[in-house]
Amino acid sequence: MASARRAVTTRRTRPATRPPEGTPAPAELARQARSVLADAVRIARWAAVERGPAAARSVPEARQRAAAALDLTPEKVRAGWDRARLAGLIEMHGDAARPGWRLHAWDRDDMAVLRGWVALFDAWSLAHPAPADVAPTAVAEVVEAVPQVLSLLQLSAGPVATETLLDLLQQRVAELREERCEVPPAKTEPAKAEPAKAEPARAEPAGTAAGEVPVSALLDWSLEGLASVGALTLDRGQATLTPLGNWAVWVKLEQICVAAQSPAGNIEQSAEDMLRGCARLTPGPARAEYRAWIAARTVAGAVGELLGVARGEDALLRGLAFEALRVVGAPAEAEVRAAAGEPSLRPYALLWLAEYDGADPEDAADVLTREEATWLWVDTAAAVADHGEPQLLLRHLDSAVQGTVPALIEEVRAGGHPRTVQVLVALAAAHPDPALAKAVRRAAFQVHTGGV
Repeated sequence: MASARRAVTTRRTRPATRPPEGTPAPAELARQARSVLADAVRIARWAAVERGPAAARSVPEARQRAAAALDLTPEKVRAGWDRARLAGLIEMHGDAARPGWRLHAWDRDDMAVLRGWVALFDAWSLAHPAPADVAPTAVAEVVEAVPQVLSLLQLSAGPVATETLLDLLQQRVAELREERCEVPPAKTEPAKAEPAKAEPARAEPAGTAAGEVPVSALLDWSLEGLASVGALTLDRGQATLTPLGNWAVWVKLEQICVAAQSPAGNIEQSAEDMLRGCARLTPGPARAEYRAWIAARTVAGAVGELLGVARGEDALLRGLAFEALRVVGAPAEAEVRAAAGEPSLRPYALLWLAEYDGADPEDAADVLTREEATWLWVDTAAAVADHGEPQLLLRHLDSAVQGTVPALIEEVRAGGHPRTVQVLVALAAAHPDPALAKAVRRAAFQVHTGGV
């Protein structure tokens, strides 16, 4: 896929922007993120080795054993476990917990740490559940409105009074209700009400209806939740973004800008058009696009669309579809396992599953047989031939598992890939050695005519 992506990333569609002035370096941000997630990492590492016949048989038992082993209270173990799952340090496979790939990279990859923390930041309302007596619709409204609160905090670049944040939150919640055309029901009076017995009207807090929890209470909950994941600090009626929180809000705004300025308006496009729009992006911005596109759909629908594109004829889009499926993670596992039964998708699916199970991306190719690796080489060569320059196809030769071009030709001919002829013709046209180019053309002709 590196070869295929280089075929189309000949220019940046949007110049890289810098974080706000005063933002710490990534290494310092990662240090702060590691501090926030320290308990979660300890619990994830404990869970990684607490497997086998002696492992706990239930979650409560596992928490008790973790609390004793790590000298933490049961409450901290419960919170740390939830954070570890939300940050991708632990992945659930049925009832079994496995260490996530971020746990393997935690001590050596600052960007993996920051992505893990951002995943926790995105899920702050799950890490800090709302009070049980609050209606889910009210919680959903506030969660949807919180990004504007964070934007104000980021633009203010300092402490902001909670009264100001409350005014903004109430206004945004009212806008959301108006967008859904929610009109408060008219209050009907009894037909024979006696004026002497009528009760005086009671003023409701701004932004609420009778019987609802005041928005001010939900603001307190949301600020506490964001503070619990290290995004902001609270002090004497004021809220201030931490350096991590400030950086995360900037990242989210950048993602919106990238999506808005993408060549085809990727978020609103079909999976195929979205992947074509992302083909010119480098991997980091492309992943941001994938996340935004997936978030705008049901997970099942997004996975189905991506696999539908992967079954098409464009090999570049096939590889990009599985890159996007890596962003989906666990919810895509069942569909990807099923796709491993399809010859055209099998190598991609096996690599996806190997990385999902914790294999290092550089070692994941070991799960492929020689025939599957050769099939994948031809498929990627087709992507390069369709979208790239001849020199890239020659460079792609270095990634073949065969040691010589004649050995590669022999196995490619036996592989049965539908694009074998086109790949061999393109390789013959690009190869500088006349003798080898002639042999490759002869092989292409023989495959085309069904000869040996």
